[in-house]
Amino acid sequence: QLQLVESGGGLVQAGGSLRLSCAASGRTFSSYTMGWFRQAPGKERELVATITPRGGSTYYADFVKGRFTISRDNAKNTLYPEMNNLKSEDTAVYYCAAGRVAVLTGATVNYWGQGTQVTVSS
Repeated sequence: QLQLVESGGGLVQAGGSLRLSCAASGRTFSSYTMGWFRQAPGKERELVATITPRGGSTYYADFVKGRFTISRDNAKNTLYPEMNNLKSEDTAVYYCAAGRVAVLTGATVNYWGQGTQVTVSS
């Protein structure tokens, strides 16, 4: 069992930066592929970025490449995205997710966080 709690969302101006956190409970955090998804109003949930259990490999959706950095601290059971050069289209609820898979997709997530709102004002 893994419980995920996001924090760090809020309102930021376009071009600004924000760092979210996802704190995980349980002793098996380091065995999960972790990821961030987001869902904007009226749109489907989409994958933003993923990171393998030991952090050796990452994936980024094209729309965040070069602007977002995903990282994890297994000693602290915490997942982070560093989000830079934010755009109004980044406005969404951001969800932390975990899966015991090599490739994390919406269909392979085992655990979801409750989500945190990020609003980018233009």
